[in-house]
Amino acid sequence: MITLETFIRHAAEQMDAAGLHFGHGTDNALDEACWLASAALGLNPGFGPEAYALLLDNEQQARAERLLRERINARKPLAYLLGEAWLAGLSFEVNESVLVPRSPLAELIIDGFEPWLPDQQLGRAVDIGTGSGCLAVALAVHRPGVDVDALDISAKALELARRNAERHGVSDRVRCLESDLLSAVAGQRYDLILANPPYVPEASMQNLPPEYLHEPRLGLVAGADGLDLVRRLLIDAPAHMSEHGILICEVGEAAEALESLIGEHCELVWIEFAHGGDGVFLLDKPACQAAARHLAAESGP
Repeated sequence: MITLETFIRHAAEQMDAAGLHFGHGTDNALDEACWLASAALGLNPGFGPEAYALLLDNEQQARAERLLRERINARKPLAYLLGEAWLAGLSFEVNESVLVPRSPLAELIIDGFEPWLPDQQLGRAVDIGTGSGCLAVALAVHRPGVDVDALDISAKALELARRNAERHGVSDRVRCLESDLLSAVAGQRYDLILANPPYVPEASMQNLPPEYLHEPRLGLVAGADGLDLVRRLLIDAPAHMSEHGILICEVGEAAEALESLIGEHCELVWIEFAHGGDGVFLLDKPACQAAARHLAAESGP
């Protein structure tokens, strides 16, 4: 038998030697190896240092080795191999009908949205492109007074989101609706609009590491500049915002294109994260209205 620490170091060396890409819940081989090994032992991935001395029995070691070999040979995100991902301290069921949860928006859910939106003003929220439901469910768990509409165009994703809401006991406050952006919630207004829409430019799809090709293309690509859906969202969002409402949206590598598109017409706030992540902007209602006016005029009648 070998210790957990020995296996982790072995697995990390193997992953690095294979040239794997890390970006689906971890950003380096050592953290990924810890996650993989914890699954083999049935531990929470956030296990403490005392666990390094644990011994893997033959069955645990065999399972860990199988996962390691499959991770290397298939170049598939570990979350898909496990059927589970972690975000905001919570475990979520995942499969290849949804993106692997990894959004930096989880940091805001845990820490709060002040100074932009005090807790007492946050009563209703909508999560656009909910996928596995991870952000909507995490918001409901960490903010017990909030009701959340979780929207997605994919019926398969919504099935998973409903299961995750039930898993964490918040299905009474997380309503899952099939919707093309905000189309299914006409007339509804929210204090918080969270959006993590597809934002990968078409050209960039050709250069993505193999791990990303296991994820649904529907959740990744968004036209030539990555902003096809964001343009529509910005035009529609003001009608769905309360007077003190805010929109927070992740656009990743399309951030520069967005700044060029609307930066002169509204005050874009780019959020900085303590634990990594970028390409997330915030607009209050007046700024969102200004952006919408510009985009509507640009698109013409």
